[in-house]
Amino acid sequence: MLLAVPGCGALEDGAAPGAGAAAPDGRSVSPLENPDGTEPGLAPVTDPGERAEARELIEGLATKGRGPGTGYDRDEFGYAWMDTADGVPFARNGCDTRNDLIRRDGQNLRFRSGSDCVVVSMTLADPYTGKEIDWRKRDAAEVQIDHVVPLSYAWRMGASRWPEDKRERFANDPLNLLPVEGRANAAKGDSGPASWLPPDRRIRCAYAVRFAQVALEYELPVTAPDKSMMIRQCGG
Repeated sequence: MLLAVPGCGALEDGAAPGAGAAAPDGRSVSPLENPDGTEPGLAPVTDPGERAEARELIEGLATKGRGPGTGYDRDEFGYAWMDTADGVPFARNGCDTRNDLIRRDGQNLRFRSGSDCVVVSMTLADPYTGKEIDWRKRDAAEVQIDHVVPLSYAWRMGASRWPEDKRERFANDPLNLLPVEGRANAAKGDSGPASWLPPDRRIRCAYAVRFAQVALEYELPVTAPDKSMMIRQCGG
C-alpha cells in the first residue's frame, strides 16, 4: 500500500516511536526541543525567550546565491526511502524511512495484518495547515512526506558536490522530513522560505527553525532572502 508523494517521493503506510517535550495536543514537539527530529511534528515557537533563541540559531546560517540545477535527479540522493542510509535515526530498523515517519507522527495507527510497520489507516495532525487528516489507503495522495529543505534546493546550494552517502543521509534524515497535507506539499515544491511558508501562520517560526537546523546540520548555506524571511518569522 502506498501513499503517493509527488516531488518528495511516495509514502507507504506506517506508527510512532517516541515521546518527548510535546505540545498540549500531545502530537507535536518544538523543534528547539527536538534537535534530532526523532519526536513528532512541529509545535509553535511562541515564548519570547525561545523566539530569541530561534533568531540566534537562524543568524548562524551562511548565505550564498542559489546555483543552477544542472545534473539534479532524485536518484542522486539514493532510491526513495531507503532503510540503509547509515548515520541517521531509525536506519536499519526493518522499516523504510517513509514508514518510520508515519510511525513517528501518525496517531490512531492501524497496521496491515501481520505487520508492525505497514499502516492501513491513521490520523495526522498536519503541521503545515493545522488540519487533522483521517487517512485511509484509498486516499493515498492526501498525505505526503515533505523534505523541509527540498532535495533540489540542497543540490543548488552545494549538495551536488557532496559524496553519495551524505546525500542519502540528507534525504532520509528524520530531522528533514515531515508528513504533511499533500496539497500543501505540492504547493511548496522546491521553494525556500522566501517563496513559500506553511499556510498556518502559527507554525512559521517553528518551520524556520527546522529549516535552519537541517541547513546547519549539513553545513548547507541558504539564500540571503530565505535567511531574512526566516528571521522575520521569529520576530526579527
